[in-house]
Amino acid sequence: MGNTLYVECPFTSFPRSFARDYKETYLYPPPSTVYGFLLSLVGEEDLTAHLGVKLAIGIIGDTPPISRIVRKQRNHKFSNGGTEHKKRVEKYGEGFYPPSQFSKPNFQELLTDLKIVIKLDSNHESATVKLDERVAIALSSPEQITRFGGLCLGESWALVNGIRTYRHEDGLIRWLFPDNRGLIALPVWINRQTSQGKFQRFSLVEYKEFDETGWIEIQGDAIPNQGKSRSSKRKSS
Repeated sequence: MGNTLYVECPFTSFPRSFARDYKETYLYPPPSTVYGFLLSLVGEEDLTAHLGVKLAIGIIGDTPPISRIVRKQRNHKFSNGGTEHKKRVEKYGEGFYPPSQFSKPNFQELLTDLKIVIKLDSNHESATVKLDERVAIALSSPEQITRFGGLCLGESWALVNGIRTYRHEDGLIRWLFPDNRGLIALPVWINRQTSQGKFQRFSLVEYKEFDETGWIEIQGDAIPNQGKSRSSKRKSS
């Protein structure tokens, strides 16, 4: 398993797509999050740069325990240019939001002591320099890459302890295998403009050697501007 990466993260959270005041977390890292994590590792800002890459995600040890915390959540409307926005700016100033009116407590779930493994297959990418090659460069010669900020798995505060090649002594792996009847539903791709995503179901296969059915392909939106094309069809009809 020389091409398998080991990642250790002490605290993280993967908020469920429809969570609001109570931020539930997925129990396992979504493929969309892992893909973004790898792009951050190599300093890539374009989410579409390595579409077509295949990932495999595994968990080491038991399912991470969940902790629940209370945190302050800011809640304000970004209606730039509107009447309400102008009144707020005149009263409080640009970018100033009184905590008494625009902040409230909310609950969030955290995963603790998360240990995962990641496999990469870049054979179907169209990029000149494949993602697996860039990851190898980042690990062997980090001075050759340009990136900014801490390396996080999930939200910006979820810093990882480190990333390296997986060793057998790290523990047995349970793989997330795509399964249409699986009970684990995770986002594979999130459209940052529309906030809509593609989901896939998985099953957690305990201590099984990885095989080719475990690959998860990262693909963007199949039909861009779908809403626009539908409206044009209605006009033509």
